[in-house]
Amino acid sequence: MAVTNVDVAIVFAVDFSSSIDPRTADLQREGHAAALTSPKIISAISENHIGCIAVAYFEWASAGHARTVLPWTRICGLEDAKAAAAVIRRSGDTGYIRRGRGGTSVSAAIDVGSLMLDRFPGNATRKVIDISSNGENNDGLPVQPSRESAIAKGHTINAIAIPPSDEDPKQPLATYFARSVIGGSRAFVISPAGPGDYTAALRRKLVIEVSMNVLSRL
Repeated sequence: MAVTNVDVAIVFAVDFSSSIDPRTADLQREGHAAALTSPKIISAISENHIGCIAVAYFEWASAGHARTVLPWTRICGLEDAKAAAAVIRRSGDTGYIRRGRGGTSVSAAIDVGSLMLDRFPGNATRKVIDISSNGENNDGLPVQPSRESAIAKGHTINAIAIPPSDEDPKQPLATYFARSVIGGSRAFVISPAGPGDYTAALRRKLVIEVSMNVLSRL
């Protein structure tokens, strides 16, 4: 599919490992769909140079276990965003079938996301891997080589860290992502304050990713 030129290409890398229960799966699936169609996101897209972004959405778990939910799709307005959101809602993980998914390979998520950006069918001013996860890398290769390879290509790795129910307040997941996962131009990690904040946190994250003029929209 020819996507052509966009301001930013974002690949959503969404955790669907065995630790993702139905509640967390709903947060991720519905959160991405709702954020994409948010008026703030549509406004941020329209005010950029080209006025279009491209998004792809895939789910990942252990090394070698990934599935594409939404292939590269150009979004230039609300109707495009609604169509993309409908695919995510219809085909995204529900968290009910968790057996056999294995561990959490953040390194593999970065590798797959970086490969998708390499194969992006067009030109983008910025290329972003957008990771959503509730755990640290515990499967597959170490994160550092994958992280360094993606950054060397000019890709930015951002993350939204979903605090697990048993999170140690002295060692928050967001700190791990900030230290070991994110990288590249303007990279950042964000963590929702609670289950009800995930969509809002993701929306804030996307506004930053799709626009250079973010302060007035947050």
